[in-house]
Amino acid sequence: MMRNEGNIDRIVRGVVAVVAAVIAIAVGPGNVGGIVLWVVAAIMAVTAISGMCPIYRLLGISTRSGQQH
Repeated sequence: MMRNEGNIDRIVRGVVAVVAAVIAIAVGPGNVGGIVLWVVAAIMAVTAISGMCPIYRLLGISTRSGQQH
């Protein structure tokens, strides 16, 4: 797996993951909105940790410096 996310992109995704998780707890993890927010938080956390976004790969996008597609 080649990384295609830059550091700023990864930081933003990490922040979005935390915010989505906090809002999911506030809304209630058992309703539809809470579940959707947990899914968003999980996806953002995984992509932030791995540094690889499958959608970026499909579109040929890279925010990592030094890589051009």
